[in-house]
Amino acid sequence: MSTNPQNTNASAPAEAARPSHFIRDIFVEDQKTKKYGDAVFQTRFPPEPNGYLHLGHAKAICLDFGMADDFGGLTNLRFDDTNPEKEEQEYVDSIMEDVRWLGFEWDRLCYASDYFDQLFEWAIQLIKAGKAYVDDHSAEEIRQHRGTLTEPGENSPYRNRTVEENLDLFLRMAKGEFPDGTRVLRAKIDMASPNLNMRDPVMYRILHASHHRTGDKWCIYPMYDYAHGQSDSLEKVTHSMCTLEFADHQPLYRWYIEQLGIFPSQQIEFDRLSLTYTLLSKRKLLQLVQEKRVSGWDDPRMPTLSGIRRRGFTAAAIRNFCAAIGASRTNGSTDIEMLEHFQREELNRTSPRAMAVLRPLKVVIENYPEGQEELVEVANNPEDPSAGLRQVPFSREIYIEQDDFREVPPPKYYRLSPGKEVRLRNAYFITAKEVVKDAAGNVVEVRCTYDPASRGGNSPDGRKVKSTIHWVSAKHAISAEVRLYDKLFINPNPSDVPEGGSFLDNLNPNSLEVIADAKLEPSLATAKPGDRIQFERMGYFCVDIESKPEALVFNRTLPLKDTWAKIERKAGS
Repeated sequence: MSTNPQNTNASAPAEAARPSHFIRDIFVEDQKTKKYGDAVFQTRFPPEPNGYLHLGHAKAICLDFGMADDFGGLTNLRFDDTNPEKEEQEYVDSIMEDVRWLGFEWDRLCYASDYFDQLFEWAIQLIKAGKAYVDDHSAEEIRQHRGTLTEPGENSPYRNRTVEENLDLFLRMAKGEFPDGTRVLRAKIDMASPNLNMRDPVMYRILHASHHRTGDKWCIYPMYDYAHGQSDSLEKVTHSMCTLEFADHQPLYRWYIEQLGIFPSQQIEFDRLSLTYTLLSKRKLLQLVQEKRVSGWDDPRMPTLSGIRRRGFTAAAIRNFCAAIGASRTNGSTDIEMLEHFQREELNRTSPRAMAVLRPLKVVIENYPEGQEELVEVANNPEDPSAGLRQVPFSREIYIEQDDFREVPPPKYYRLSPGKEVRLRNAYFITAKEVVKDAAGNVVEVRCTYDPASRGGNSPDGRKVKSTIHWVSAKHAISAEVRLYDKLFINPNPSDVPEGGSFLDNLNPNSLEVIADAKLEPSLATAKPGDRIQFERMGYFCVDIESKPEALVFNRTLPLKDTWAKIERKAGS
């Protein structure tokens, strides 16, 4: 049975566990009325294996698996593999990995190609019933005769072929006697229907292409609208959830099922996920990969599940985000800050802390005894006392952030500057005395003094300082590459471009900054790919998959600030 990590009682509906929405209401009503008798509810997640899953798919996955779990049902993972020219085993493998990473397990693994033989037999059944015919028109000619939203379409001159002629031509199509694009099989419905999807839709096209599972067995392939509903029916799917653009396809979905007299799956449409500063189009994401605008599908700037996983986002945060936004019958846009809020909330609670200096500036504490070292105790996570303490080495020479020193401080600058005293986190008070500059006039070293009585960051005489900064012992520091990721696009709506423009025009030229030689406290020497850490005062970071013990690489997941929390507080005030 599929497993939802958030659900601690999958044996009963969890109306109180998550926010209600119209899909949950449908499940509750269908359970109450026993719409499907004593049968368990069955859902499915049906991706096409022509790319990597993204955050929009995460919403669908959480609905498909989550609703089934909440109502004691089952969920199939079914690959809609009806387009062999664009589908690859690589995508199949990545999709299965992503579903499992999100925390779900399917009850059955299925493929639309499992049903090619049955779909073919049902097509013959529809031909014999006078409900389907072979059309010799090209795809362009079919489009020209389809009509518009205000004008009916035109009947094809091939629409009245005899059953015998249609059967003969269809069987010859299946045998490979005709070139690609020369003939199609169409359902015979109504060319004057106000719903364009009901104007004799194409059921099969000729396509001499090898399939990743069936090889060269078939040279005709079913269209999505023909294969989808029947696949649902064969799996006895009770609740087939899809996004709103398929609402106009629902009459066709029902028509095939009714004409064939098979299990009556029901289609339910919900709003697709739309996030600011984010593109959730596989076609456009593929373009970014093919044009090398990103390093691959798992580039941490990509909204793919493999990309955000590599960046350090967690499955739990994504599930909580999807639960919070729920499902609606109206498309809208969600601020990316809302997703980031859920991620920060979890990382703040669970991530161990460490000190890291990304842009190091050396500080020499002149009155600290040469050769002396000591260990400073620091909390691993102030949010979690059970995480315990760690010991961080301190010595005469340390690194601080370049931004934490100004030779000529601006107004209200409270960090280190000549004559000013600051607190070194969990260590001592220090006061800047003089600077050392290179030939170009850049400050390369700050010479300070310290107050030995302020050990632990506290003053015995009660004097206060206005700033606390972090540091790393220069002698004990380890080096690492740090990749600072930002939003991939500069426009909240990346597709919003002037006429003749491209979404590529909205790419953020500063979406990645690589710091080659950051200095980290030695406790991070054993960090492994996937480990998540909060660099104190800097943000949340994750060890990259390319990281090695001798060449550590950290990706910034998010900075510390939380815009969404401010928005929520403002809305509640």
